[in-house]
Amino acid sequence: MSRVDVADGAIAGAVGSTALNVVSYLDMALRGRPESDVPQETVDRLAGIAHVDLGNGARAANRRSGLGPLIGYALGVAAGVGFAFYAGGRRQPLPVATGLLGAGVMTMTDGSITVLGISDPRTWGRSDWISDIIPHLAYGLAAAATWNRLRRPPGRGR
Repeated sequence: MSRVDVADGAIAGAVGSTALNVVSYLDMALRGRPESDVPQETVDRLAGIAHVDLGNGARAANRRSGLGPLIGYALGVAAGVGFAFYAGGRRQPLPVATGLLGAGVMTMTDGSITVLGISDPRTWGRSDWISDIIPHLAYGLAAAATWNRLRRPPGRGR
């Protein structure tokens, strides 16, 4: 595994995270649904576990608003790096890579909010699942396509 592969995995994860956010915001705009408070609740729980004081009032709310999405991007980039190790520097079939990346990030996200006691996916309805699955598939597709695009085609240099 080369540093280039790790960097390409991080790039693929960042592109996937951007796609996930675009699809989520598009869903909010089209359906008029509110923004999720799960990222801010995650920040609160993690800050409590780490004994980190976020401050008071508006300052704490602003930190939660900033840190919530950053945690999401960090998770997406980390998943891209993990995928780079799995892929061993090679291109992967797009449907397989999309599924692995999308399901992997969804499992990490939903698993962490379950462990932190923020939400219980077992209680979600159809609309909740659709709002969760589609952005994660967008993550998987964008990250997988980016990964494959960054891999040199057989018989060609970079």
